[in-house]
Amino acid sequence: MSEEKQTYHLLQPRPYPAKLSLVIPMYNEEAVVPMLRPAIEQFMGEVACETEAILVNDGSQDRTVELIAHWAGEDRRIKVVHFSRNFGHQFACTAGLDFASGDAVVVLDADLQHPLPVIHEMIGRYCEGYDVAYAAGLVREGESWFKKLSAWVFYRLMRSMVYKSLPADAGDFRLISRECLDGLRQMRETHRFLRGMMAWVGYAQIAIPYERGARVAGQSKYSLAKMLSFAWTAATSFSTLPLRMSMFMGLIVTAFGLVEAGRAILAHIFGWYTVTGWTSLLVTVCVIGGTLLISIGVLGEYVGKLYEQSKDRPLYLVARTMNLETTNSESVNEVLRKTEYR
Repeated sequence: MSEEKQTYHLLQPRPYPAKLSLVIPMYNEEAVVPMLRPAIEQFMGEVACETEAILVNDGSQDRTVELIAHWAGEDRRIKVVHFSRNFGHQFACTAGLDFASGDAVVVLDADLQHPLPVIHEMIGRYCEGYDVAYAAGLVREGESWFKKLSAWVFYRLMRSMVYKSLPADAGDFRLISRECLDGLRQMRETHRFLRGMMAWVGYAQIAIPYERGARVAGQSKYSLAKMLSFAWTAATSFSTLPLRMSMFMGLIVTAFGLVEAGRAILAHIFGWYTVTGWTSLLVTVCVIGGTLLISIGVLGEYVGKLYEQSKDRPLYLVARTMNLETTNSESVNEVLRKTEYR
C-alpha cells in the first residue's frame, strides 16, 4: 500500500496483546500436520501472552481430522472447528475469525509457507498502534514461473483497474486487531475476497516484507481453475468494471456498425461499388452477437450474486468443535447466527 497516499491515522500505542489467536484453515493437510504441530507449539512458548490456535477443517478427506483431533485432545490451546463439508478457503478463514477470542488475530496457512517468526514483528507493529500488519512477499519459493507471473499480474490489475487500496503481493497472512476484526465481521457477503475486504475496512495498516518459503509437504490446493475463479470473484465483488467493459464493447461495436452503414450509403450514392458477399455480413453478425452474449453473461453474473446473497444462507455450517465453549453443532450455528451482523 506504499505506492499511493493513505488515510492518515494517529497511532495510539497499545500494550502487548493479552491473548493472541492463530487462525489456520486446513484442507487435506495430512502430510503437513506432523511438522505444523511442533512449529506452532514452539511459537506459543515464545510469545509472552495467552495463545490459542483455531484449526478449521474445511471438509478434509484424508487423515487431517484424526491428526488434529489427537493434537487438540492433548493440548487445550488447540481449538478445532469441523465444517459439515468443504466450503472453501475464504470461508474457513472467516470461521476462524468468527471463533477467535484474542485481542489480536493472525491468519496463516498450514503449510508453513508463512514464517512464524514474522508474527513477532507483526505484534510489534500492533503495539505501535497499527490495526493490521500484513505480510508482503518479496520472494515466492517453490512456485512455478507461471504462478509467480499470474500472481504479479493479478495484484497489479486489481490495484489499477478494480481496487486501488489492495496491497500488492499480500495474501491472507496478517495480524488483525480486535477493533478491525469487529468491523470486518459485519461484512457477511456470500462471495468473499478477504484481502479486498480487509483493505476496504481501512484502519491503520502497514506492510511487513518477508520471504515466502516453499511448502513443507503436500501440494497447493489452488489449481489454475480455482485461481481464475478466485480472481473473477475478487473483480466482481469489488468493482462494476466488468459491466463497464461490456458497455464499452457495445459502444465499439455500435461505432463500427455506424461507420459501415455510412460507408455503404456513400458507396450507393456515388456508385463506387456494390457489396455483394456474405463475409462482411457474417462477421458483423458474429461480432454483435458475441458482444451481446458477453454483456448478458456479465450482467447475469452480477444478478446471480444478488440472488445468492438474497437467500441469506449461513456462510458455513459447523459439524462439531473441540476445546471451544460451544461443542454442539446446533448450538454453534445458533451462536454464529446470533453474533452475525445483519
